Amino acid sequence: MDKYLDIIKNSYSGYWNYLKHELISVNHWDNYFYGLIIISLVVWGLEILFPWRKNQSVFRKDFWLDTFYMFFNFFILNLIVLIALSNTAAVFFNDILNTIGLSLSNLQLFNANDLPKWLGLFILFIVNDFFQWNTHRLLHRVPFLWNFHKVHHSVKEMGFAAHLRYHWMEPVVYNSLRYIPLALIANYSAQDIAIVHFFNITIGHLNHANLGWNYGFLKYILNNPKMHIWHHAKQLPKHLKYGMNYGLTLSIWDYIFKTNYIPYSGRDIELGFEGDEAFPKDFINQELYPLTKK
Repeated sequence: MDKYLDIIKNSYSGYWNYLKHELISVNHWDNYFYGLIIISLVVWGLEILFPWRKNQSVFRKDFWLDTFYMFFNFFILNLIVLIALSNTAAVFFNDILNTIGLSLSNLQLFNANDLPKWLGLFILFIVNDFFQWNTHRLLHRVPFLWNFHKVHHSVKEMGFAAHLRYHWMEPVVYNSLRYIPLALIANYSAQDIAIVHFFNITIGHLNHANLGWNYGFLKYILNNPKMHIWHHAKQLPKHLKYGMNYGLTLSIWDYIFKTNYIPYSGRDIELGFEGDEAFPKDFINQELYPLTKK
């Protein structure tokens, strides 16, 4: 037990020192704090220059709430719970394997360092996105998880920052379900992770932005604003009662598994979910909402 308590304590102090370093140090390209700011400003600038919904305000409905969510979920949430939880769970899982004479290193399918750089990054990206797509489907199909995911679907006007409006429980679910598959293709460097992460953040921001883009033929591979707007549609088709267009970065999974749905331009469709009129409008009550519902 003392070992796990030490891991939790060291996780808090280690991440706090890391966060301070990110805020102070601007001389490395994989700085997550300033990287998020740069990506956000670029995509916001594109929204301003090429708005799809021209009557939507630059500071749209809930703009500042979503901006707060963006920084809270990307940084503060890690400090509060995620890093300590992840590090403790990883050691606990390894300890369980050790009791039966195994370790993660025994189970790893390959060492990323033995592959060409581009291939290693491609495998990391594909495996990560596929498990995120499946987890996203679960968030819609399991009522308990859907209550948490409602926070993200409470967005009524789409914009880049809506990408990171989600309940703190979501990354717990995502990280738990993708831990083992990603651990089996381990030994990626921090720079490798940063490359994939920044790409995912960029596409995610674009998907939620006030942009009418679909990237031409790439729409069948990459998720895009014209596709993702339908994922947030309030009215769902009868044959897709749990939702559609679950892709985070890639759209190809939806086309493969027949969960794609773009019947016409979704520029002016109503967003949200059934009963969202009674959903809380402020951060604290949105975070507490799932805990008060069956």
